[in-house]
Amino acid sequence: MIRASALLFAALTMLAGAGHAQAESFDSRDIMGGGPNFFSSGGGASPIARTTVSYPADYAPGTVVVNTAERRLYLVLGNGQALRYGIGVGRDGFRWSGTHRISAKKEWPSWTPPSQMLARRPDLPRHMAGGVDNPLGARAMYLGSTLYRIHGSNEPETIGQAVSSGCFRMTNDDVTDLYGRVSVGTPVIVKN
Repeated sequence: MIRASALLFAALTMLAGAGHAQAESFDSRDIMGGGPNFFSSGGGASPIARTTVSYPADYAPGTVVVNTAERRLYLVLGNGQALRYGIGVGRDGFRWSGTHRISAKKEWPSWTPPSQMLARRPDLPRHMAGGVDNPLGARAMYLGSTLYRIHGSNEPETIGQAVSSGCFRMTNDDVTDLYGRVSVGTPVIVKN
């Protein structure tokens, strides 16, 4: 009886270890660009401080300009100024450019990985409810009919990095700030 209990304990320990190894192999960087703390509920301060900067008057006030080369997002304020945020951008092979409009805004959005992502990563969850564990973070602004968004992140260390599958990520604090300043229909210009 003692031997059977010991064997059962050993088997359960091995299974737990296999589950742990499988969980460790879940590389969240392919999802939205996360790292080892993908499921943390933090948000933290951005390593790139939000600040008001001088900005060319080429765009109407209220326009969002994403500069992927700089890894910055600008909200044009007018009078030659813009609010500058640090962002995470698409990694090699996932960068894009173009002009769209914000087509929807959602607080604590749910997430369903697109089919292209599931083809690369069949181990991903098929759907995640909104909340602190969700890779879209506190807010999401959807860009036209594309698969891309400007969204939050629980991993401030990825801001300023090229780690996503094409979306633009911000800290939860910064995305909440931007979310309150823009509306559906806001133009978004993405430059490489």
